[in-house]
Amino acid sequence: MKLDVDVLRYLSKDDFRVLTAVEMGMRNHEIVPSELVERIASLKHGGTYKVLKNLLKHKLLHHDSSKYDGFRLTYLGYDFLAIKTLVNRGVFMSVGRQIGVGKESDIFEVANEDGTVMAMKLHRLGRTSFRAVKSKRDYLRHRSSYNWLYLSRLAALKEYAFMKALGEHGFPVPNAVDCNRHCVVMSLVQGYPLVQVKQLQNPEIVFESIIGLVVRLAEHGLIHCDFNEFNIMIDDDEKVTMIDFPQMVSVSHRNAQMYFDRDVECIFKFFSKRFNLSFQEYTDDFDGCEVEADQNGRPCFSQIAKTASCLDKELAASGFTKKDQDDIEKFIDGENEKDTGSDVEGTTSEGDISNELNEMKISNSASMPLLQQQNQIIKLDEEGKVEEIQQLSEDGQISEPETEGGSDKTVVEEDAELMKRLNKQRRRAIAAAHAGRKTNSSRNSYKDKGGRSSHNSKIQKQLSSW
Repeated sequence: MKLDVDVLRYLSKDDFRVLTAVEMGMRNHEIVPSELVERIASLKHGGTYKVLKNLLKHKLLHHDSSKYDGFRLTYLGYDFLAIKTLVNRGVFMSVGRQIGVGKESDIFEVANEDGTVMAMKLHRLGRTSFRAVKSKRDYLRHRSSYNWLYLSRLAALKEYAFMKALGEHGFPVPNAVDCNRHCVVMSLVQGYPLVQVKQLQNPEIVFESIIGLVVRLAEHGLIHCDFNEFNIMIDDDEKVTMIDFPQMVSVSHRNAQMYFDRDVECIFKFFSKRFNLSFQEYTDDFDGCEVEADQNGRPCFSQIAKTASCLDKELAASGFTKKDQDDIEKFIDGENEKDTGSDVEGTTSEGDISNELNEMKISNSASMPLLQQQNQIIKLDEEGKVEEIQQLSEDGQISEPETEGGSDKTVVEEDAELMKRLNKQRRRAIAAAHAGRKTNSSRNSYKDKGGRSSHNSKIQKQLSSW
């Protein structure tokens, strides 16, 4: 879509008020109803429909009446809102020619009051050439529904954050100036894309500096994921500047190795085809970064050591989640507690073990026939009786009899208590067996009409099988 900023000077405050009302309504509406636009805008003297008609004429809004009468913002209307906000902030005062176009954005020249020329990047996700944003980028994270304007805003915020952080850590990137909605303002790079360069005075030095950038990014915890000749700028002094950062991911990403190898392979292929370089001599040193190389001369991702400053953690890059941070903190804080925890876990009482064994026996017996279950229950009861008698004798509750009469009374009382416990255990075991057993219904049970005779016959069959 062509950006015609001449229309911008003739738009009034009411026009921008209605545009803002439509933008606010699109937070929870795909198509904003006209009544809602009028209610949000709340113009003093009315005339909302007249303003909407004027905005439709300049293609700042799109009208949709398929389900109901409503409007939505176009990319041109979103551009005007972002440009108006940045002009009010004093970031720039004029918009110039278009200097670049890509599958995700358009780039224009802008200038401030002092005449300093800068670059303005307008993200335009949702073009026909690049619609697989949900699978190629992770702007959505956990969200299921999305809007192209909202995705463009997320991409601009992410690029601005990465550009600012990389510039503070000494990487050759444009200076981030400001950001609003889907618009990012940065310093203008005086150079050319590497894909347009046909000849270099020192291609070996340029190659080493570019590969060194890839390794340095990995040492700081980031991978570019689109590091090729289209996203590398080079000036007349053969100094390299990298651009385009929305797709960067963390080294903890599940596909980090693949992305790193792909970036390295793109650079190797380009320099081998364009400048006929042989890479056998570039094995260990890449622009001051000592990294072990494989047999083909490529730097090994697994041998790169991360530095103290983890940019993926600071910027919450793709792949470094909150769970990773929690795991790191638990590992740091919980090393001292590991020994004590193992001692506590290793000490278990003998009574718990015996209870678990009894429960396992009863649960396994649920799938056996009833006769075997009853025999096994009696055995279990006898074992439990012996164990209880031994435990009582160890605790001192059973004293040695002084006379034969006293011993008979104590034995009778203990036998009565034990019988009660055994009966309880029997009832529980039989109930568990009945609950775990499936009824053996006949194959032709669906033919029974459900009468009294059929019901009685089923009960008799079950009793005979038991």
